Amino acid sequence: MLDHHLTEQSPLERGSTQATLAVSTVIFALRPDDESRLMTLWLPLVRRTRDPFLGLWALPGGWLPADEELASAAARTLRETTDLSPRYLEQLYTFGDIDRSPGVRVVSVVYWALVRSEVAERASVGENVRWFAADSLPLLAFDHNRVVEYALWRLRTKVEYARIAHAFLGDTFTLAQLREVHEAVLQKALDPANFRRSMEASGSVISTNQHVAGARHRPARLYRYDERAAEHDPPEPTL
Repeated sequence: MLDHHLTEQSPLERGSTQATLAVSTVIFALRPDDESRLMTLWLPLVRRTRDPFLGLWALPGGWLPADEELASAAARTLRETTDLSPRYLEQLYTFGDIDRSPGVRVVSVVYWALVRSEVAERASVGENVRWFAADSLPLLAFDHNRVVEYALWRLRTKVEYARIAHAFLGDTFTLAQLREVHEAVLQKALDPANFRRSMEASGSVISTNQHVAGARHRPARLYRYDERAAEHDPPEPTL
């Protein structure tokens, strides 16, 4: 399975002189760091098998067909390149600098997706699809380094709202698991007691009155995200 950016004929090859729309997606998952084994942010990239930027890694994506909705195209290209179908898929930003693609004007509508670790493990990987640590990427094709930097900034700006962190977890979770997500995204340790007080005061999580099954000693309480909390999320951050 290859990225449509790699397999379909480009507008330049078709002789187009107009700007062309494309979709790309930044997919974040939490995976253990190879050295520290601490949870960190990773994302899958695809290797380009044709010019421009032959051999460089790039975000999954493809040209936007005239008869397909943006979100549908983003979800489809993800399935075709990585076998992933994230439950959190949101439009991130539109990138359209004139010189972002050699020889042709390409405007990319970029989505971002968040997936749980166990879902990420099922992604298709191989010679042309590989996971990379989000904060230590190689030189990418086009302006995709800038795209990932913006996505990281957006994620870290919004992670204090449980709706974002919740996408990395199951339907129920412990506050320790939720804190681990925040620490991985923010790249810093958080005081457990202060974090617990902050989450419980925020009203964004609700106790299920259940506990982790099979745990020794005092089992941790399970929580769920309160969907009503999304009504009080702040406006989207801008560049």
